[in-house]
Amino acid sequence: MENAHELDQEACYRAVLTRDARFDGRFFGCVKTTGIYCRPVCPARTPKRENMVFVVSAAAAEEAGFRACLRCRPETAPDMGAWRGTSNTVSRALALIEAGALDEGDVDALAGRLGVGERHLRRLFRQHLGAAPVSVAQTRRVLLAKALIHQTDLSMAQVALASGFGSVRRFNETFQALYGRPPSALRRRGERLHVGGVRLSLSFRPPYDWDAMFEALTARGDAVEGRRWSRVLTRGVDGADGAVTVEPTEAGRVSVCVEADDLRALPGVLARVRRVFDLSADPEAIGRDLSADPVLGPLVAARPGLRLPGEWIDDGDEAPNDRLDDETLATRAETWRPWRAYGALHLALAGISGNQLMESDDAKRAA
Repeated sequence: MENAHELDQEACYRAVLTRDARFDGRFFGCVKTTGIYCRPVCPARTPKRENMVFVVSAAAAEEAGFRACLRCRPETAPDMGAWRGTSNTVSRALALIEAGALDEGDVDALAGRLGVGERHLRRLFRQHLGAAPVSVAQTRRVLLAKALIHQTDLSMAQVALASGFGSVRRFNETFQALYGRPPSALRRRGERLHVGGVRLSLSFRPPYDWDAMFEALTARGDAVEGRRWSRVLTRGVDGADGAVTVEPTEAGRVSVCVEADDLRALPGVLARVRRVFDLSADPEAIGRDLSADPVLGPLVAARPGLRLPGEWIDDGDEAPNDRLDDETLATRAETWRPWRAYGALHLALAGISGNQLMESDDAKRAA
Protein backbone atom coordinates (compact mmCIF):
# COMPACT_ATOMS: atom_id res chain seq x y z
CA MET A 1 0.00 0.00 0.00
CA GLU A 2 2.86 2.31 -0.73
CA ASN A 3 1.41 4.04 -3.77
CA ALA A 4 -1.80 6.05 -3.64
CA HIS A 5 -2.87 4.54 -6.94
CA GLU A 6 -2.22 0.97 -5.82
CA LEU A 7 -4.41 0.83 -2.71
CA ASP A 8 -6.57 -2.27 -2.76
CA GLN A 9 -9.88 -0.69 -1.82
CA GLU A 10 -11.51 -3.99 -0.89
CA ALA A 11 -8.57 -5.05 1.30
CA CYS A 12 -8.72 -1.66 3.03
CA TYR A 13 -12.40 -2.13 3.78
CA ARG A 14 -11.77 -5.59 5.24
CA ALA A 15 -9.11 -4.07 7.51
CA VAL A 16 -11.60 -1.42 8.64
CA LEU A 17 -14.27 -4.05 9.35
CA THR A 18 -11.91 -5.85 11.71
CA ARG A 19 -10.25 -2.63 12.98
CA ASP A 20 -6.90 -4.23 12.17
CA ALA A 21 -4.22 -2.22 14.03
CA ARG A 22 -1.54 -3.39 11.60
CA PHE A 23 -2.92 -0.93 9.05
CA ASP A 24 -3.16 2.05 11.38
CA GLY A 25 -1.39 4.92 9.63
CA ARG A 26 -1.00 3.03 6.33
CA PHE A 27 -4.21 4.44 4.88
CA PHE A 28 -7.26 6.48 5.85
CA GLY A 29 -10.91 5.85 5.12
CA CYS A 30 -12.99 8.73 3.74
CA VAL A 31 -16.73 8.59 4.39
CA LYS A 32 -18.60 10.24 1.55
CA THR A 33 -21.86 10.63 3.47
CA THR A 34 -20.32 12.54 6.40
CA GLY A 35 -17.28 14.20 4.85
CA ILE A 36 -15.03 12.74 7.57
CA TYR A 37 -11.86 10.66 7.26
CA CYS A 38 -10.83 8.08 9.86
CA ARG A 39 -8.09 5.69 10.89
CA PRO A 40 -8.71 1.97 10.20
CA VAL A 41 -9.06 1.45 13.97
CA CYS A 42 -11.80 4.06 14.47
CA PRO A 43 -14.30 2.75 17.07
CA ALA A 44 -17.28 4.30 15.29
CA ARG A 45 -19.71 2.09 13.39
CA THR A 46 -18.22 1.07 10.05
CA PRO A 47 -20.00 2.75 7.12
CA LYS A 48 -21.28 0.79 4.14
CA ARG A 49 -18.69 -0.13 1.55
CA GLU A 50 -20.24 2.06 -1.14
CA ASN A 51 -19.89 5.10 1.12
CA MET A 52 -16.13 4.73 1.65
CA VAL A 53 -13.03 5.49 -0.39
CA PHE A 54 -9.52 4.89 0.88
CA VAL A 55 -6.46 7.12 0.44
CA VAL A 56 -2.81 6.67 1.32
CA SER A 57 -2.34 9.80 3.45
CA ALA A 58 -4.18 12.24 5.66
CA ALA A 59 -3.10 14.99 3.26
CA ALA A 60 -4.86 13.24 0.38
CA ALA A 61 -8.04 13.01 2.46
CA GLU A 62 -7.98 16.68 3.42
CA GLU A 63 -7.10 17.79 -0.10
CA ALA A 64 -10.20 15.91 -1.27
CA GLY A 65 -12.32 17.93 1.16
CA PHE A 66 -12.64 15.48 4.07
CA ARG A 67 -12.05 16.55 7.67
CA ALA A 68 -10.36 14.56 10.44
CA CYS A 69 -12.52 12.44 12.71
CA LEU A 70 -12.74 13.89 16.22
CA ARG A 71 -13.22 10.42 17.68
CA CYS A 72 -10.26 8.41 16.34
CA ARG A 73 -8.08 11.55 15.88
CA PRO A 74 -5.85 10.84 12.84
CA GLU A 75 -3.11 13.00 14.36
CA THR A 76 -2.46 10.19 16.87
CA ALA A 77 -1.87 7.49 14.23
CA PRO A 78 1.66 6.08 13.80
CA ASP A 79 3.63 7.84 11.11
CA MET A 80 3.44 5.73 7.97
CA GLY A 81 7.01 4.84 7.05
CA ALA A 82 6.52 1.90 4.65
CA TRP A 83 6.69 4.10 1.54
CA ARG A 84 9.78 6.01 2.68
CA GLY A 85 12.26 3.93 0.74
CA THR A 86 10.36 4.14 -2.54
CA SER A 87 11.49 7.70 -3.26
CA ASN A 88 14.55 9.25 -1.67
CA THR A 89 13.44 12.67 -2.92
CA VAL A 90 10.01 12.40 -1.27
CA SER A 91 11.58 11.16 1.95
CA ARG A 92 13.95 14.13 2.09
CA ALA A 93 11.17 16.54 1.11
CA LEU A 94 8.90 15.28 3.86
CA ALA A 95 11.64 15.67 6.44
CA LEU A 96 12.07 19.29 5.36
CA ILE A 97 8.30 19.92 5.35
CA GLU A 98 7.98 18.37 8.79
CA ALA A 99 10.67 20.79 9.99
CA GLY A 100 8.66 23.73 8.58
CA ALA A 101 10.14 24.25 5.09
CA LEU A 102 6.77 25.29 3.60
CA ASP A 103 5.58 27.36 6.55
CA GLU A 104 7.40 30.36 5.09
CA GLY A 105 8.96 29.14 1.83
CA ASP A 106 7.31 27.85 -1.36
CA VAL A 107 7.41 24.59 -3.31
CA ASP A 108 9.83 25.98 -5.88
CA ALA A 109 12.36 26.76 -3.13
CA LEU A 110 11.83 23.32 -1.61
CA ALA A 111 12.43 21.66 -4.97
CA GLY A 112 15.60 23.72 -5.36
CA ARG A 113 16.91 22.48 -2.02
CA LEU A 114 16.31 18.93 -3.23
CA GLY A 115 17.94 19.48 -6.61
CA VAL A 116 14.82 18.66 -8.64
CA GLY A 117 12.28 20.63 -10.67
CA GLU A 118 9.07 21.85 -9.07
CA ARG A 119 6.87 19.89 -11.50
CA HIS A 120 8.83 16.70 -10.84
CA LEU A 121 8.47 17.16 -7.08
CA ARG A 122 4.71 17.68 -7.39
CA ARG A 123 4.45 14.56 -9.56
CA LEU A 124 6.35 12.48 -7.00
CA PHE A 125 4.12 13.69 -4.18
CA ARG A 126 1.01 12.91 -6.16
CA GLN A 127 2.35 9.43 -6.94
CA HIS A 128 3.45 8.48 -3.42
CA LEU A 129 1.16 10.50 -1.14
CA GLY A 130 -1.83 11.30 -3.31
CA ALA A 131 -1.54 15.01 -2.50
CA ALA A 132 0.43 18.13 -3.39
CA PRO A 133 3.34 19.31 -1.21
CA VAL A 134 1.38 22.32 0.04
CA SER A 135 -1.48 20.03 1.08
CA VAL A 136 0.95 17.79 2.97
CA ALA A 137 2.35 20.85 4.75
CA GLN A 138 -1.10 22.16 5.64
CA THR A 139 -2.19 18.78 6.99
CA ARG A 140 0.97 18.58 9.08
CA ARG A 141 0.17 21.98 10.59
CA VAL A 142 -3.45 21.09 11.26
CA LEU A 143 -2.71 17.70 12.85
CA LEU A 144 0.07 19.13 15.02
CA ALA A 145 -2.28 21.91 16.10
CA LYS A 146 -4.96 19.35 16.99
CA ALA A 147 -2.46 17.41 19.09
CA LEU A 148 -1.45 20.60 20.90
CA ILE A 149 -5.08 21.55 21.50
CA HIS A 150 -5.88 18.14 22.97
CA GLN A 151 -2.69 17.52 24.92
CA THR A 152 -1.45 20.89 26.19
CA ASP A 153 -2.54 24.03 28.03
CA LEU A 154 -1.23 26.35 25.32
CA SER A 155 -3.47 29.23 24.34
CA MET A 156 -4.91 29.20 20.82
CA ALA A 157 -2.44 31.94 19.82
CA GLN A 158 0.43 29.82 21.12
CA VAL A 159 -0.91 26.74 19.32
CA ALA A 160 -1.04 28.71 16.07
CA LEU A 161 2.58 29.77 16.52
CA ALA A 162 3.83 26.34 17.60
CA SER A 163 2.19 24.45 14.74
CA GLY A 164 3.56 26.61 11.95
CA PHE A 165 0.62 28.84 11.05
CA GLY A 166 1.75 32.27 10.00
CA SER A 167 -0.95 34.05 11.97
CA VAL A 168 -3.79 33.44 14.39
CA ARG A 169 -6.22 34.63 11.73
CA ARG A 170 -5.00 32.01 9.25
CA PHE A 171 -5.13 29.39 12.01
CA ASN A 172 -8.74 30.25 12.88
CA GLU A 173 -9.84 30.42 9.24
CA THR A 174 -8.30 27.01 8.46
CA PHE A 175 -10.04 25.28 11.37
CA GLN A 176 -13.32 27.02 10.63
CA ALA A 177 -13.15 25.80 7.04
CA LEU A 178 -12.19 22.24 8.00
CA TYR A 179 -14.39 21.68 11.04
CA GLY A 180 -17.04 24.35 10.88
CA ARG A 181 -16.02 25.63 14.31
CA PRO A 182 -13.17 27.59 15.89
CA PRO A 183 -10.14 25.63 17.10
CA SER A 184 -10.95 26.38 20.74
CA ALA A 185 -14.14 24.33 20.38
CA LEU A 186 -12.02 21.19 19.88
CA ARG A 187 -10.50 21.40 23.35
CA ARG A 188 -12.14 19.17 25.93
CA ARG A 189 -11.80 19.40 29.65
CA GLY A 190 -9.71 16.86 31.52
CA GLU A 191 -7.61 15.51 28.64
CA ARG A 192 -4.57 17.80 28.76
CA LEU A 193 -1.25 16.36 29.88
CA HIS A 194 0.70 19.59 30.43
CA VAL A 195 3.24 19.48 33.25
CA GLY A 196 5.90 22.07 32.40
CA GLY A 197 6.95 22.79 28.82
CA VAL A 198 5.04 21.46 25.84
CA ARG A 199 4.41 17.77 26.44
CA LEU A 200 3.19 15.61 23.57
CA SER A 201 2.65 11.90 23.10
CA LEU A 202 3.95 10.65 19.74
CA SER A 203 3.02 7.32 18.17
CA PHE A 204 5.29 4.72 16.60
CA ARG A 205 4.79 1.25 15.20
CA PRO A 206 5.82 -1.57 17.63
CA PRO A 207 7.92 -3.53 18.28
CA TYR A 208 10.72 -1.24 19.45
CA ASP A 209 14.06 -2.36 20.90
CA TRP A 210 14.48 0.43 23.44
CA ASP A 211 17.46 -1.22 25.15
CA ALA A 212 19.45 -1.21 21.91
CA MET A 213 18.46 2.38 21.15
CA PHE A 214 19.48 3.73 24.55
CA GLU A 215 22.74 1.75 24.43
CA ALA A 216 23.57 3.31 21.05
CA LEU A 217 22.67 6.82 22.16
CA THR A 218 24.72 6.45 25.34
CA ALA A 219 27.70 5.07 23.41
CA ARG A 220 27.83 8.11 21.15
CA GLY A 221 27.71 10.51 24.09
CA ASP A 222 24.05 11.61 24.21
CA ALA A 223 22.58 12.54 27.60
CA VAL A 224 20.74 9.42 28.79
CA GLU A 225 19.56 8.65 32.32
CA GLY A 226 17.88 5.27 32.56
CA ARG A 227 15.23 5.39 29.84
CA ARG A 228 15.15 9.16 29.54
CA TRP A 229 17.03 11.04 26.81
CA SER A 230 17.58 14.79 26.86
CA ARG A 231 19.20 17.50 24.80
CA VAL A 232 19.84 21.22 25.25
CA LEU A 233 18.31 23.39 22.53
CA THR A 234 20.22 26.38 21.18
CA ARG A 235 19.00 29.27 19.09
CA GLY A 236 21.72 28.83 16.49
CA VAL A 237 20.84 25.20 15.80
CA ASP A 238 17.20 24.85 16.81
CA GLY A 239 15.79 28.35 16.54
CA ALA A 240 15.21 28.59 20.28
CA ASP A 241 16.95 28.12 23.60
CA GLY A 242 15.63 25.44 25.91
CA ALA A 243 15.63 21.67 26.29
CA VAL A 244 13.89 18.53 25.05
CA THR A 245 13.40 15.20 26.81
CA VAL A 246 12.14 11.91 25.42
CA GLU A 247 11.06 8.74 27.24
CA PRO A 248 8.94 5.75 26.23
CA THR A 249 5.59 5.34 27.94
CA GLU A 250 2.97 2.74 27.06
CA ALA A 251 3.34 0.44 24.05
CA GLY A 252 3.47 2.35 20.80
CA ARG A 253 3.86 5.79 22.43
CA VAL A 254 6.70 8.04 23.47
CA SER A 255 6.47 11.15 25.64
CA VAL A 256 8.26 14.28 24.39
CA CYS A 257 8.62 17.41 26.51
CA VAL A 258 9.91 20.57 24.83
CA GLU A 259 10.80 23.71 26.76
CA ALA A 260 11.62 26.47 24.28
CA ASP A 261 11.62 30.25 24.51
CA ASP A 262 10.24 30.46 20.96
CA LEU A 263 7.37 28.11 20.12
CA ARG A 264 8.02 28.47 16.39
CA ALA A 265 10.89 26.03 16.91
CA LEU A 266 8.53 23.20 17.93
CA PRO A 267 7.90 21.59 14.49
CA GLY A 268 11.63 21.36 13.80
CA VAL A 269 12.38 19.93 17.24
CA LEU A 270 9.68 17.28 16.86
CA ALA A 271 10.96 16.38 13.39
CA ARG A 272 14.44 15.85 14.83
CA VAL A 273 13.11 13.76 17.71
CA ARG A 274 11.35 11.51 15.21
CA ARG A 275 14.59 11.14 13.27
CA VAL A 276 16.81 10.49 16.30
CA PHE A 277 14.48 7.77 17.57
CA ASP A 278 13.46 6.49 14.12
CA LEU A 279 9.79 6.77 15.05
CA SER A 280 8.63 6.44 11.43
CA ALA A 281 10.15 3.01 10.90
CA ASP A 282 7.92 0.19 9.67
CA PRO A 283 9.24 -3.03 11.27
CA GLU A 284 6.92 -5.18 9.17
CA ALA A 285 8.19 -3.83 5.86
CA ILE A 286 11.81 -3.92 6.99
CA GLY A 287 11.53 -7.49 8.24
CA ARG A 288 9.71 -8.64 5.12
CA ASP A 289 12.31 -7.26 2.72
CA LEU A 290 15.47 -8.11 4.69
CA SER A 291 14.36 -11.63 5.59
CA ALA A 292 14.90 -12.69 1.99
CA ASP A 293 18.64 -12.61 2.76
CA PRO A 294 19.60 -15.96 4.35
CA VAL A 295 22.05 -14.31 6.76
CA LEU A 296 19.82 -11.39 7.77
CA GLY A 297 16.62 -13.46 8.05
CA PRO A 298 17.32 -14.99 11.48
CA LEU A 299 18.96 -11.80 12.75
CA VAL A 300 15.88 -9.71 11.93
CA ALA A 301 13.57 -12.34 13.39
CA ALA A 302 15.55 -12.26 16.64
CA ARG A 303 15.43 -8.46 16.93
CA PRO A 304 12.38 -7.21 15.00
CA GLY A 305 12.23 -3.87 16.83
CA LEU A 306 15.73 -2.66 16.03
CA ARG A 307 15.83 1.04 15.06
CA LEU A 308 18.42 3.34 13.52
CA PRO A 309 19.72 5.99 15.92
CA GLY A 310 19.46 9.19 13.88
CA GLU A 311 21.48 12.39 13.99
CA TRP A 312 20.00 15.56 15.48
CA ILE A 313 21.32 17.50 12.48
CA ASP A 314 21.21 15.52 9.24
CA ASP A 315 22.00 17.13 5.89
CA GLY A 316 22.73 13.88 4.05
CA ASP A 317 21.61 13.44 0.46
CA GLU A 318 20.46 9.85 1.00
CA ALA A 319 17.57 8.82 3.24
CA PRO A 320 18.96 7.47 6.55
CA ASN A 321 17.29 4.08 6.08
CA ASP A 322 19.29 3.36 2.90
CA ARG A 323 22.73 4.68 3.82
CA LEU A 324 25.65 2.27 3.75
CA ASP A 325 28.96 3.11 5.42
CA ASP A 326 30.64 -0.27 4.88
CA GLU A 327 31.63 -0.39 1.22
CA THR A 328 32.54 -4.07 1.48
CA LEU A 329 28.78 -4.74 1.71
CA ALA A 330 27.86 -2.68 -1.35
CA THR A 331 27.27 -5.59 -3.74
CA ARG A 332 25.42 -7.81 -1.27
CA ALA A 333 23.41 -4.87 0.09
CA GLU A 334 21.87 -4.00 -3.27
CA THR A 335 19.23 -6.63 -2.54
CA TRP A 336 18.46 -4.97 0.82
CA ARG A 337 17.24 -1.68 -0.65
CA PRO A 338 15.63 0.48 0.61
CA TRP A 339 16.68 -0.79 4.06
CA ARG A 340 20.45 -1.15 3.64
CA ALA A 341 21.20 0.73 6.86
CA TYR A 342 19.03 -1.65 8.89
CA GLY A 343 20.74 -4.66 7.33
CA ALA A 344 24.16 -3.27 8.21
CA LEU A 345 23.00 -2.52 11.77
CA HIS A 346 21.76 -6.07 12.30
CA LEU A 347 25.10 -7.43 11.09
CA ALA A 348 27.09 -5.08 13.31
CA LEU A 349 25.14 -6.01 16.44
CA ALA A 350 25.60 -9.69 15.59
CA GLY A 351 29.36 -9.15 15.31
CA ILE A 352 29.48 -9.93 11.57
CA SER A 353 31.71 -7.65 9.51
CA GLY A 354 31.29 -6.93 5.83
CA ASN A 355 34.53 -8.75 5.07
CA GLN A 356 33.39 -11.84 6.95
CA LEU A 357 30.09 -11.91 5.08
CA MET A 358 31.73 -11.49 1.70
CA GLU A 359 34.37 -14.14 2.50
CA SER A 360 31.58 -16.53 3.44
CA ASP A 361 29.83 -15.80 0.14
CA ASP A 362 33.06 -16.41 -1.78
CA ALA A 363 33.61 -19.71 0.03
CA LYS A 364 30.11 -20.89 -0.84
CA ARG A 365 30.57 -20.00 -4.48
CA ALA A 366 33.94 -21.80 -4.55
CA ALA A 367 32.36 -24.92 -3.05
